[in-house]
Amino acid sequence: MQIFNNWNVIAKGWYIACPSQSLSRGKAKSVGVCGQQIVIFRGEDGKVRALDAYCPHLGTDLGIGQVDGNWIRCAFHHWAFDETGYCQHIPCQSEIPDRAKLSACATEEKYGFIWIYPDAKAPEKLAEFDELKCKEIVARSDSPFERNCHHHICMMNGIDAQHLKTIHHLDIKMDLSLHRNESGRQIDFTMRGNFPQTTFRERLAKRFLGDSYEYSMRYADGCIGLLTMMKKVRLFPTLHMLYAYTPIEPGRTRIQPIYVTEKRQGIIGYLLSHFLLLCTRLAYYMLRDEDGKIYDNIRFNPQVLLSIDAPLTEYMQYVNKLEPSRWSPIIEDK
Repeated sequence: MQIFNNWNVIAKGWYIACPSQSLSRGKAKSVGVCGQQIVIFRGEDGKVRALDAYCPHLGTDLGIGQVDGNWIRCAFHHWAFDETGYCQHIPCQSEIPDRAKLSACATEEKYGFIWIYPDAKAPEKLAEFDELKCKEIVARSDSPFERNCHHHICMMNGIDAQHLKTIHHLDIKMDLSLHRNESGRQIDFTMRGNFPQTTFRERLAKRFLGDSYEYSMRYADGCIGLLTMMKKVRLFPTLHMLYAYTPIEPGRTRIQPIYVTEKRQGIIGYLLSHFLLLCTRLAYYMLRDEDGKIYDNIRFNPQVLLSIDAPLTEYMQYVNKLEPSRWSPIIEDK
């Protein structure tokens, strides 16, 4: 099955439901994710749960219901469901039908958002940056935006070596290295090269950052991209940025940018962390506007790929080995 650039397949992966701060303890809300309606609710213990939104009795949206302890109770007839999706209480009778259940989604809170996974259990936790593992982090989100193409197409931008020169006017020759994790759900592209001295910007970068440059793109589940910039350079720490992609409808993709850095102690540490977040944001805005018009007007149909396009080919092969989720329209139709 072709998964790459296929609107009829939603791959299993972590997708943003809503900001964490928008769901307080004891509250529920109904959200649309990848064409599905999901109820998310925060129990009295503070943990977030997620179920298919519509009550199996008559189809009431559980998002307008009430949180009862760590259950969600339907607003219509007060059926109560636990985090596994099984009905635990029906007020009008003691017997609970076997079919009184809903599909559950795994949840995780990270980077300031609530994320959901199409299955009740996720095989892997949400992707992280290697440099920030086991560290306390600070994350700041920017305004989400939309593109008129599939998110698989948008995601390849970070590994398209040709466009560094044609769009961003960076005459950098990059060498590529690849690494896949054991599950095959995650792939790392690392690009390395030496700064040329053909433009003022390149000469300035070489003077302050050193002779070479390196950045990496980590892709997880074909729907999350983790960009690490300024690797192994002088005078500057690494910058981290995450892109979360969600298909809205055929032809439209929502992209949520998130800036991430290590949380540092003290006033100086606080100022440094927020300075790095600002630097990441400035780098993002410099690159986003230059690429935007391309992806809002593309009809992806590669006919002639060059050797320099090897990362793009690798990415397409990686995506096609991912697993379709129950949210995929072609699976729902069967």
